[in-house]
Amino acid sequence: MILYWHIFLAFFIPGILGYGGGPASIPLVENEVVDRYGWMSIQEFSEVLALGNALPGPISTKMAGYIGYEVGGIPGAIIGVFATVAPSLMLMIALLGILYKYKDSPKVQRLTMYVRPVIAILLGLMAWDFFVESYDGIGIWQTALLIGGGYVLLEQVKIHPAFVIAGALVYGGFFL
Repeated sequence: MILYWHIFLAFFIPGILGYGGGPASIPLVENEVVDRYGWMSIQEFSEVLALGNALPGPISTKMAGYIGYEVGGIPGAIIGVFATVAPSLMLMIALLGILYKYKDSPKVQRLTMYVRPVIAILLGLMAWDFFVESYDGIGIWQTALLIGGGYVLLEQVKIHPAFVIAGALVYGGFFL
């Protein structure tokens, strides 16, 4: 049981102190894993770091999952990943509590009113960039087919978006 507590601390402390995200917490994790607990050598840690950098997603959670699994099995992996995201999760819950407390405040309502259009514009720009990239990569006819087919399947046939995305991936795998 003490091992799982050590796994938790090894990733929770860097999560709190590592201001700047995963890359900022890597030296802190290395200190805990290599120097403090001796679970890995520097060479092994560098290999885990290289593997974590090669895979998509946040580096700190991948490293926590792998190191936690190596040290404590599946429960260790779960505890390591939870300990990595716990500081952000606690901060989000606290800030959400404050926001919920003042949700009827005119200032908070005004802030929400200003944020929504900005998010809509950013999503629109992202969609436009995807369209341009698709047009440049596969041409107008394939792009139109995928957009039109996606629209029909989502809005008319009411198929779940995950199936539409999977279908587009299969189409791209075979025809593009």
